Amino acid sequence: MAHPKRRQSKMRQGKRRSHDHAKMPTLAKCPNCGAWHIYHTVCPECGYYRGKLAIVKEAAL
Repeated sequence: MAHPKRRQSKMRQGKRRSHDHAKMPTLAKCPNCGAWHIYHTVCPECGYYRGKLAIVKEAAL
């Protein structure tokens, strides 16, 4: 098993962790209602996914 001889510097640690940050999800415009939604998910506004009705949304009262 490997044992480090020297302590890793903060710069080296930062370089290693530079890609670990959170990224914004890719958004797409719904072709049915025009609302923005996350790729590969059902539109929260109208309930359509890939041109087909996936979830029946109740009408607002």
